[in-house]
Amino acid sequence: MPELLNKGEHIKTKRVTLDSNELARSLYGENNSNLRLIERRLNIVINIRGNELILQGGLSEVELTENLLTQLYGLLREGYPIYERDVDYSLRILGSNHKSELKPIFLDRVYIPSKKKTITPKSINQKNYIDSIRRYDIVIGIGPAGTGKTYLAMAMAISSLMKKEVDRVVLARPAVEAGEKLGFLPGDLYEKVNPYLRPLYDALHDMMDFESASRLIQSGVIEVAPLAFMRGRTLNDSFIILDEAQNATPEQMKMFLTRLGFSSKTVITGDITQTDLPEGKTSGLIQARDILAHIPDIKFVYFGREDVIRHPLVQDIIDAYDKLDT
Repeated sequence: MPELLNKGEHIKTKRVTLDSNELARSLYGENNSNLRLIERRLNIVINIRGNELILQGGLSEVELTENLLTQLYGLLREGYPIYERDVDYSLRILGSNHKSELKPIFLDRVYIPSKKKTITPKSINQKNYIDSIRRYDIVIGIGPAGTGKTYLAMAMAISSLMKKEVDRVVLARPAVEAGEKLGFLPGDLYEKVNPYLRPLYDALHDMMDFESASRLIQSGVIEVAPLAFMRGRTLNDSFIILDEAQNATPEQMKMFLTRLGFSSKTVITGDITQTDLPEGKTSGLIQARDILAHIPDIKFVYFGREDVIRHPLVQDIIDAYDKLDT
């Protein structure tokens, strides 16, 4: 339990009353785990009296907790289940801007008919990213690992395909070794480049069952290919994703961007802090950021550590490496 009285600060007490015992239990979490998480993060005490919560702590922390609990309870009333990770994401959102509204973020659903699952954004930037993909024909998402750039783009692509908004999905990646010398790879051309494309297959198979994905790949409705395979093509009625774009050269980036045909969307994702190009070689993603920012119909969305949706340690690792680079 937080040592509130040891700080010598003024302690504020606030009561929050919930009108449904069932929803209250869902809000509290299994063994009150959601409330315990809030206590640890905000250094407050939450006492439970049935469907009433008594909050004790510093003024700003108690006000943030009341806002958080009220908005999470509102999500529960809309049928959105609350888990510890949702509490964690909500704390990040409201901690950075207490005026933020959780409903427009968490209730924005990308429906994947093939698996009858919905995928929702978990941060303000993720919500902005999804909205931008809906609105713009070219969206460029830049940020660290684990922020959902590729996963959300894949969800939007598969959803568009299943709803027949596009005729095919094209997934591309530069075939660049990530700081390792892989040496000679046996097999035909597709077998040689397959290791570079594996993360795209992983995301795809999370959206669709293996048999459906394989059938669509074999028929050409879904294409997974190295970036070099895009040369000389015009892609109409397609949803195109370029992943790990920081490893594209300027020439490759220009080539890729000019593949866009009619009734198509392009999403480009990358982390400009993890470029694997040879020393002295400019990243096409960095160059594109610098020279295309003035074009109003190309939308750039930037992600930060607050958007990381992996294990909490990933945030700490990103921070540690950022400090090393400064």
